[in-house]
Amino acid sequence: MTKSDALKIIDKVRREGRSTLTEYESKKVLASYDFPVTKEKLARDEEEAIKFAEEIGYPMVLKIISPEIPHKSDVGGVKVDIKSPDELRKSYAELMAIKERIRDAEIHGILVQEMAPKGNEVIMGITHDPQFGPVLMFGLGGVFVEVLKDTSFRIPPLTRCDAEGMIKEIKAYPILEGARGGVASDLNSLIDCVLKLSDLGMDLGDFIDEMDVNPLFATGDSALAVDSLIVLR
Repeated sequence: MTKSDALKIIDKVRREGRSTLTEYESKKVLASYDFPVTKEKLARDEEEAIKFAEEIGYPMVLKIISPEIPHKSDVGGVKVDIKSPDELRKSYAELMAIKERIRDAEIHGILVQEMAPKGNEVIMGITHDPQFGPVLMFGLGGVFVEVLKDTSFRIPPLTRCDAEGMIKEIKAYPILEGARGGVASDLNSLIDCVLKLSDLGMDLGDFIDEMDVNPLFATGDSALAVDSLIVLR
């Protein structure tokens, strides 16, 4: 995928009268910049979900994909650690039943996604500033970003030195180094992700109001985007 592929996705969303990309669409935009994202496919029915799970491999994650449900966990729209076709069928039915509670939701399908290896949870993203344009953000993900508000910011384009400084600037950086017996995250993988996001921001920043990659699991030898959300200007 290329920048033109990302622009086609954004154009399609606009033509449909939407301003928010689904997780599936958001991660396609990321992937167009070689940003590491989970292996996943969008299933339109149960049998297709079973087929995709066999191709990707168990254990598996299922997520409901709907423009009207950007925060899937809030409605029970995420099922994790699915280990067999029987578990998948049960989880698939439970996800599709959400339609009965949120009747105005258009269901695009069920995302069949690999279980990512656990690591430190990181958040990174882009916001649009009226004065500076696209601004990059980095911090610890999950509850940490909400509770500690420990984040750093930079204006793209970034050099590799800029990206490293952005990561090391947060107060919680020792956690990423493996403080108190924790797992150390691979700094180079994180730097690569920040630089790819910098390129994306330079190319697409005029179209994006906000973008989050949260969580991104940073392990000892890799970084992988597990979820993402893009809101267009």
